[in-house]
Amino acid sequence: MPMTKERRPAILTLRGWAISVLQEAGAILECEEHGWAKDRADPHARERAMDIAHQHPPAGISGDQAVAEVRDVLDSIGDTCPECPAE
Repeated sequence: MPMTKERRPAILTLRGWAISVLQEAGAILECEEHGWAKDRADPHARERAMDIAHQHPPAGISGDQAVAEVRDVLDSIGDTCPECPAE
């Protein structure tokens, strides 16, 4: 039986879109154990995320609004997982 490429689910919220942009740019990563997003504190990845958001915003959203949402999401993410023990 031929294999088909699994389709990724549609992103239903602007916040979800912003998270996917940040992941694509490498600005955030997911805690492997708990699934929380963690900020990589990589200025180049952040800049890539802002460029992607401005140049390719979701339908009905301006580039400036998309960048603002990416910034809001990034500001809400810490650099550690809240469930992982402190090192």
